[in-house]
Amino acid sequence: MESLDLCKKILSVLDEKKGSDIIVLDISEISVLSDYFVLVSADNVRQLDALKDALEETVHLDNRKAEGESSSGWILLDYKDVIVHLFDKETRSFYNLEKIWSDAKRVEL
Repeated sequence: MESLDLCKKILSVLDEKKGSDIIVLDISEISVLSDYFVLVSADNVRQLDALKDALEETVHLDNRKAEGESSSGWILLDYKDVIVHLFDKETRSFYNLEKIWSDAKRVEL
């Protein structure tokens, strides 16, 4: 699956599960880590778990890796070409990845 198509599929799932403040950053020209970062906020721990579970049920890739727990406020799902950052609002504000990766292009999908 192409990375942009994967991004669209992920966004669809996050939108369906009411993830908020969803941002896609194209980091392909500034990093070898991945092509895209997807950042999304959740209102609470249960919603973080629901977003993670929905992605795991919908996006079936053998090379997926997961880091973090909902209780920490940050879950990272690594789909190789697309890295998804699931945050609670306080943790997202604290780490402010949008500012750290401000050289990345925002993608409107």
